[in-house]
Amino acid sequence: MNERYPISRWISLLYRQNQKQLKERLKPYGLGGGGQHVFLKNILLHPGIRQDQLTANLIFDKATTARAVQHLEQEGYIERRIDEQDRRSYLLYPTPKGVDFLPVLQRLLNEHNAVVTRNLSAEEEQTLANLLQKMYEG
Repeated sequence: MNERYPISRWISLLYRQNQKQLKERLKPYGLGGGGQHVFLKNILLHPGIRQDQLTANLIFDKATTARAVQHLEQEGYIERRIDEQDRRSYLLYPTPKGVDFLPVLQRLLNEHNAVVTRNLSAEEEQTLANLLQKMYEG
């Protein structure tokens, strides 16, 4: 084991490197930092999701969700509709632009994941994913 940095430091370094590279891949599509792609993908997979449920699902704070939703709406990927059952809430739906972008987004994410894990075998990648999940849930 490399004792130069603790595990948490390696996780932090990888996270920052990952976000920087992913931001560059998504920039041509009007998506940037703040995990906007994560919000978009969740809305695409769950059309009509309530904004507060999106916040809970993705484990972000309300302000981050609101900023991401506003940006995605401005870029034309989603639309907000008042929830008729609770007029204080919004339901989030993908626009045709958003729906058309899903395969592109998935391809970009898959390509990015392949770059991030390029030095790992399939078994090592699965082990790492399992260990990180275990650390998160611990």
